[in-house]
Amino acid sequence: MNITTTTRDTTAIVSLSGDVDLETSPQVRKALLAALGSGSDAVLADLAEVTYIDSSGVASLVEALQKARGAGKRFALVAVSDAAHRVLELARLDRVFTIHASVEDACG
Repeated sequence: MNITTTTRDTTAIVSLSGDVDLETSPQVRKALLAALGSGSDAVLADLAEVTYIDSSGVASLVEALQKARGAGKRFALVAVSDAAHRVLELARLDRVFTIHASVEDACG
């Protein structure tokens, strides 16, 4: 698991790669919540390189979405990998999250 956070204007982009599972989801949660607390207007979770995500990883995304809504910030998923998208579809969370094809689409 690799987590990188970058900023584009007033948007924080948290890029994840590898497996998001019980072992790594606390790191993902910490990175997403830190990005939400950084003063950014929006946070994007880039899931292009996520090879696997389990329920604990999904829970981290849901918590970030709830925190963003509570703070009046935008939270969206971008470039969701096929593996991650299947899990989101099964849980019907593809209807809950705003999902963009790319960072450019989300920022434009």
